[in-house]
Amino acid sequence: MRIMGLDYGSVTVGVAISDPLLLTAQGIEVIHRKQENKLRRTLARIDELIKEYQVTKIVVGYPKHMNNSIGERATKSEEFADILHNRTKLEVILWDERLTTIAASHVLSEGGLNYKQKALVIDKIAAVFILQGYLDKLYNTTNKNINE
Repeated sequence: MRIMGLDYGSVTVGVAISDPLLLTAQGIEVIHRKQENKLRRTLARIDELIKEYQVTKIVVGYPKHMNNSIGERATKSEEFADILHNRTKLEVILWDERLTTIAASHVLSEGGLNYKQKALVIDKIAAVFILQGYLDKLYNTTNKNINE
């Protein structure tokens, strides 16, 4: 059992996959498309990755505003999550991703990557942050229940 994390953007989708023990997230790839509303190839690639990694759940980044309100990008993420659920029949969870792209950018800058290098992988790293946040919450909730 593995969980997939997705950072859904206007023309890219960053992809991360958990390890089988659901402890860590690893960046897999960035899926590119030419236009935001062109999802056929994107969804086909996600289907392939679900099969390859035996994914049982999907976590999609949910980019709320800092004041917790829902904007256009969050609405598009909701729509994308619905499409994924209807297509795959897997549980799809929207996960608050505020500041994950900024955190990913800082990590890449600390690694010495320039702007062009960061642009190639930032969505994949953001997907790792999204999925790792969910995995940490899952782990902490599970261990809290065991220790009580």
